[in-house]
Amino acid sequence: MAIVTMKEILQDARRRGIALGAFNAANYETACAIVQAAELEESPVILQVYSRMFGNGKAEALGGLLIRLAEKCPQKVALHLDHGENLEQVRNALEWGYTSVMLDGSRLPFDENVALTKQAATLAHQAKATCEGEIGHVAMADETELTDPEEARKFAELTGVDALAVSIGTVHGYYKAEPKLDIGRCREIGQALPNMPLVLHGGTGTPISEVQKVIPLGIAKINVATEFQHCFLKAVQADLEAAAGKFIPIDKFMDAPTAACVEHLRKLIRAFALKE
Repeated sequence: MAIVTMKEILQDARRRGIALGAFNAANYETACAIVQAAELEESPVILQVYSRMFGNGKAEALGGLLIRLAEKCPQKVALHLDHGENLEQVRNALEWGYTSVMLDGSRLPFDENVALTKQAATLAHQAKATCEGEIGHVAMADETELTDPEEARKFAELTGVDALAVSIGTVHGYYKAEPKLDIGRCREIGQALPNMPLVLHGGTGTPISEVQKVIPLGIAKINVATEFQHCFLKAVQADLEAAAGKFIPIDKFMDAPTAACVEHLRKLIRAFALKE
């Protein structure tokens, strides 16, 4: 099946009251795990590549691989630039065949965020792709700024984005303390934007029970990067220790870590679809 835009699959997810997984690929094995999990769960999926890889040259070559994998997958697959830092990354992603982009201006003042994100959305739509923006700010090593529902409505209207990342209590990476999502805030944002697919960044470590509370309120895309890639690294480490220095061809060695990641992602896909 040909790859699709993120809008196509997220609008359907929002209408159905479910969410789709958006997982960050960094190499062949993590990309294969994402596609295999989508096939086995018969679910659309979003293959993401983090903005850092657009800055170091890896995203162009990896994009070709992801397109090939997506085209062979029987499920709908969107290819997405995650946390784009500037318009150059947006233009490159679109030129390299990505079907969706994010421009993350969440650290900027409101008017600057609007202006930059609107330009990104225009570029995406001209390329027949789709665009995600962020209002409020989901922290990594800085201060979280929760999303104001009225600002979210205004931001979506002014920018023309196809999906909107909101801040309701999650952070990127691992938590120091268990998070508590602001369910009421999410409900207000969803009511203010009844047709807009909302995005939850910071899926790593967020209790599934909490995540499942906000999905019916409009969260249609859930990003998971750290947890997924750490699953891969831990599986590789365990198998290296088990091999005790014995040579194993790399292509054969990588089969088991990939399989471990597939099972991890299958559980997340089912949970986001409210199947368990």
